[in-house]
Amino acid sequence: MMASRKVTWGKAVAGLLAVGLLAGCASTAAVEERHPDDPWEGFNRRVFVFNDAVDRAVLKPTARGYRAVTPQPVQTGVGNFFSNLGEPRTALNSLLQGKPGNAGIAVSRFLINTTVGIGGLWDFATHMEITGRDEDFGQTLAVWGWGESRYLVLPLLGPSTVRDTGGLPADAVTYPLYYLDDAELELALTALRIVDMRAGLLDQEELISGDRYSFIRDAWLQRRRFEISDGEMGDDPFAADDFDFDFDDTDFDDADSDDAFSD
Repeated sequence: MMASRKVTWGKAVAGLLAVGLLAGCASTAAVEERHPDDPWEGFNRRVFVFNDAVDRAVLKPTARGYRAVTPQPVQTGVGNFFSNLGEPRTALNSLLQGKPGNAGIAVSRFLINTTVGIGGLWDFATHMEITGRDEDFGQTLAVWGWGESRYLVLPLLGPSTVRDTGGLPADAVTYPLYYLDDAELELALTALRIVDMRAGLLDQEELISGDRYSFIRDAWLQRRRFEISDGEMGDDPFAADDFDFDFDDTDFDDADSDDAFSD
């Protein structure tokens, strides 16, 4: 059972894992002024480089192969399946945040997509215009009073904050596959989820420019604040057709990575 729990930890935070593995190495541009939310920038940049190396060596080639052999309708179904498994977590955290309406939407989506949507492979609830906001325990901690938090790049898990990292255990135990008592199946599903998410980002690799580390950090923090405020900050800056919050590093070379270690 312990082996099973170790597998589900990575699975429950696979969204962050995919983001982290897409984080490229930092450029050699000098940092003139320390970011107020990133006092550990030296450490974070080195973890950033490590995540990039793992992505280039393992995840990205696998994602390319997956997309090459998997029909688009199948890829869509896989993404829908894992998204549907996140609805119970959204429902619970919505209740903890005092948002019963969003909790009801999440429960409705889960029931509809699990039944009519054939185990979540078809997002029938969205076709019925039943949509809500995703919620996790990091957002719950923010609502409970833990406001701004230090930016932290986790090995393999990628961009986060101290607050959001503290919410990872609760997110793990509220993901349905946590209770699947089959370590091999859990590992296979976790790997599929990560690869599918990474494959969905392959076409968006030309949007990051300049200092990759700073770009990703600032974009991630801005998006996180938008999620926590439920959009009260204004329009989602990453919802426009000409901008996606996608992290990748195809144009990163080994020289850049080596230089980042010396910063």
